[in-house]
Amino acid sequence: MAITGVHALLYTSEAEAVRSIFRNVLGWRHVDAGDGWLIFALPPAEVGIHPAEGPTFEGGTRHQLALMCDNLAATVAELRGKGLEIRGEPEDEGWGITTTLVLPGDLDVMLYEPRHPTAV
Repeated sequence: MAITGVHALLYTSEAEAVRSIFRNVLGWRHVDAGDGWLIFALPPAEVGIHPAEGPTFEGGTRHQLALMCDNLAATVAELRGKGLEIRGEPEDEGWGITTTLVLPGDLDVMLYEPRHPTAV
């Protein structure tokens, strides 16, 4: 068996606005799969497996997407400077520094400066 990659999905009521941010603000490479359905190349990625029983995170979330960076303060300043909403200020969680990027359609994505060894 050969796993060749990971395909992640983000659900939002404002898909075109989020696609525009990934294309124009983050500058991620993409292909058009047809009819404006953009598929974005991800930066290097890793997956962590966390123990849980039943629904996790207050709303029943079982999966989470976090965008990692080397310097969260600089990344937050840059993204805010480009007009993106960052909820609150970065918080030290011990294992990393985190905050929340709010994308159109009330789509929350963690921004994260890891303090643990990473696989990438």
